[in-house]
Amino acid sequence: MTTESRARSFSAAAARYADHRPSYPPELFDTLAELAGFPLAGARAADVGAGTGIATALLEARGARVIGVEPGEGMAAEFRRRNPRTPLVRGDGNRLPLASGCLDLLTYAQSWHWTDPARSVPEALRVLRPGGALAVWQNDPDVTVGWIADQQARIEERFGPGWYINERARSQEGLSFAVRHLTWSRRVPVETHLAKLSTHSLFLVGKPGTDAFLADERALLMRRFPDGRVEERYAVELSLAVRGPDVPERPIG
Repeated sequence: MTTESRARSFSAAAARYADHRPSYPPELFDTLAELAGFPLAGARAADVGAGTGIATALLEARGARVIGVEPGEGMAAEFRRRNPRTPLVRGDGNRLPLASGCLDLLTYAQSWHWTDPARSVPEALRVLRPGGALAVWQNDPDVTVGWIADQQARIEERFGPGWYINERARSQEGLSFAVRHLTWSRRVPVETHLAKLSTHSLFLVGKPGTDAFLADERALLMRRFPDGRVEERYAVELSLAVRGPDVPERPIG
């Protein structure tokens, strides 16, 4: 199963993704603005790999003028259904359908790892104005919490390591990333947690045994949490780089 096919697998579960994937804490956007050096209100922004618009809507709530960029047909349809007044274009980070120098802010919420940095970094430099910011973040299960670490171990035992694709932004030519870490949590029914788990690409690409695994997890979690609710704790890593004034724009040929 290729990375591209895993990336495209989300379209089949777009509504479930929108209903059950976690949001992001307000502190994330406070920290983003602090590192960027400008307020989000009024900023010209593009949210790449926007999915169903979870991060896009939060950026808009902060006053940013956001356009979504999403490659998947199903995800784009769900984005439009939930965010009918927000501009959306089809595309991905390796070839952005945006004009050079048009953005103050370019964001990747849970989506940088689907790009090829050899292509997406030059594209980021091309579409950002000098002084504009590239912000990349991940919202990962916090494995310092016992039950979450146990679940991660069960998944790896059943399906092997590497099921949770997660590649952080790293310093690249023309970009140097500052990194901040945040934690937050949400308390949800076991069924919501399992539905969220089922929206990860491992469970969407038809790998044998995933349905049985989720059934086993339901039984195990209901024994461990008899009130039927779990507290999902997340560790957020935000990486942000500001485009300098003298970096050449290099469009993808």
